[in-house]
Amino acid sequence: MRTIALLSTLFLLPTICAGEEIDLGSRLELFVDGSLIEKVTGDVQHKVHQPEPGDVVLTTDKPWEGNTCAYYTIFQDGNLFRMYYRGSHADEKTRKGLHPEVTCYAESRDGIHWTRPELGIVEYEGSKANNIILDGLGSHCFVAFKDDNPECPPEAKYKGISRGRPHGKKGLYVFQSPDAVHWSLIKDEPVITEGAFDSQNLAFWDPVTKQYVDYHRYFANGVRSILTCTSDDYVNWTKPVPLTYPGQPHQHLYTNAVRPYFRAPHIRVGFPTRFLPKTEQVEPVFMSSRDGVTFTRYADAVIPQSAPADRDGNRSNYMANGLVQLPGDEKTLTVYATEAYYAGPDSRLRRFIYRVDGFVSMHAGEEGGEFVTPPLKTAGGQLILNYETREGGSVQVEVQRADGTPVPDYTLSKSNKLTGDKINGAVNWSGKESVAIPSGEPIRLRFVMKNADLYSLRFRPDDGD
Repeated sequence: MRTIALLSTLFLLPTICAGEEIDLGSRLELFVDGSLIEKVTGDVQHKVHQPEPGDVVLTTDKPWEGNTCAYYTIFQDGNLFRMYYRGSHADEKTRKGLHPEVTCYAESRDGIHWTRPELGIVEYEGSKANNIILDGLGSHCFVAFKDDNPECPPEAKYKGISRGRPHGKKGLYVFQSPDAVHWSLIKDEPVITEGAFDSQNLAFWDPVTKQYVDYHRYFANGVRSILTCTSDDYVNWTKPVPLTYPGQPHQHLYTNAVRPYFRAPHIRVGFPTRFLPKTEQVEPVFMSSRDGVTFTRYADAVIPQSAPADRDGNRSNYMANGLVQLPGDEKTLTVYATEAYYAGPDSRLRRFIYRVDGFVSMHAGEEGGEFVTPPLKTAGGQLILNYETREGGSVQVEVQRADGTPVPDYTLSKSNKLTGDKINGAVNWSGKESVAIPSGEPIRLRFVMKNADLYSLRFRPDDGD
């Protein structure tokens, strides 16, 4: 897996104050920011990882599609993967559209091989034998999601959001569907009106905050930026607030692709597509947040313009709004990104593959080093790590009391040396696989590493839950 080393100062910007006790319980935690890092010594720093390129999964070669198809959304729905995207085509030189924009739908059983069903909903050039679900209002940048709100009525099991400007009423309109294919407006008026909206604006149900959440585009002093707001009913929304990125420059961010990370939904991850005005090129980056507003954003592109193929043209490298795990594969995650925008008669969508939890790691080099967490309240049981070591590399763990003194049975000298590549690797100390922690007593974890990457951790209770 390709990686990009980052400045070590990035992990000194935690979203939890240093020394503050974290109630970890048994939840999964990722090293995507500085929240689990209180002290670092030696050759250890955060490293952001690039996903490996896979195959092209869709070529937009239908008459109603073309070279400016964009704003893909992909999510899993039971045994089916659903995809929504804009069908559009433009003259490469003038950049003027050559046919009306439409919203298209595709589906897959494996996330790799996609079909475009003939839905019979929208007529295009005299025929309804196509995969178009919307034309007109909302077709520029329609985004759909499955609503997991337990109080959601059947007719609104799937929800959508998109920009519109009928009769001068500019803003975001919301949609509903009972089957993910046939859509209707929830309200004839826009429900969010503060913003620019000329991008992929999205929404989702957050299982942690129990609210609907929106992320949409606006301009801050002429720079493309992101606003967010929330709603209890998907119709009445709070006043939008801008996202912040401590320590990062004010840069154009076109799309955002923000979502709760399904393995650790208290953390939101995003893949904003950075726009470079001088060349009109785009490149996705990675960011994460624990409050939905303040994000740790990393500087380097996770899918660079040099990735295969045709990604260095005008707007040719957007990240899709989608992060899925394909059937039978518990070790990887899939994201998708576009290529060949404007470049030819068609454009393409390519799959990229991450290690599970593998967005950012705590990385130790040849010289090795260590880091210590803030005080943690845990569920006890087995300490499970997602890690990878290289030649001569290892990871060891010491359990400390909150004051930094080692717990006698769990000192560094008694810790086994973890080597190899494990998604769910258990730590043990002199053969002890479980950490017996007195009820309510906080602990710290001290990690000593060399030639290794550590991606995530969790405590698994002894009952294996």
